[in-house]
Amino acid sequence: MRKPGEWNVYDIIYTAPIFNEDGTYRMAPVVTVIQNGIVLLNNFTIRGTTEYIGHPQVIPHGDGPLRLQAHGDPSAPISFRNIWLRKM
Repeated sequence: MRKPGEWNVYDIIYTAPIFNEDGTYRMAPVVTVIQNGIVLLNNFTIRGTTEYIGHPQVIPHGDGPLRLQAHGDPSAPISFRNIWLRKM
């Protein structure tokens, strides 16, 4: 992380899942996350939803919105800028 007042840069490469007719993964989603030029996750398989308690659930879906979350951070407002979304 960069010091307060400096912008952090993230590159996120996401490969969407492909579902079987029964709702299971034919191809699980994967993500690569790069923060300030450092690879944090490389081709990481996403197993399903993020549950507070319990195992991930696989919920079939199509295209959806991009959502950014601050997780209730009580510090100064969280800001985002220069967000680029590109289908590859």
